Amino acid sequence: MFVVENEFKNANISRTVRFTEPLFEKLNEVAAQNDVSFNLLVLQCCKYALEHQAPAEETKE
Repeated sequence: MFVVENEFKNANISRTVRFTEPLFEKLNEVAAQNDVSFNLLVLQCCKYALEHQAPAEETKE
């Protein structure tokens, strides 16, 4: 289960990412509900997705 936490103290690489409006709004909402920054939430979402990603062989079937 995904749980929002206050981590990633040394996130210092800047990158531009484009979001769809509905996704951007939902991420902002979740960040506000959990009292974390938008950036922190996006970092945690990416980390969670990578840690729970199916192996490449499974996604080809």
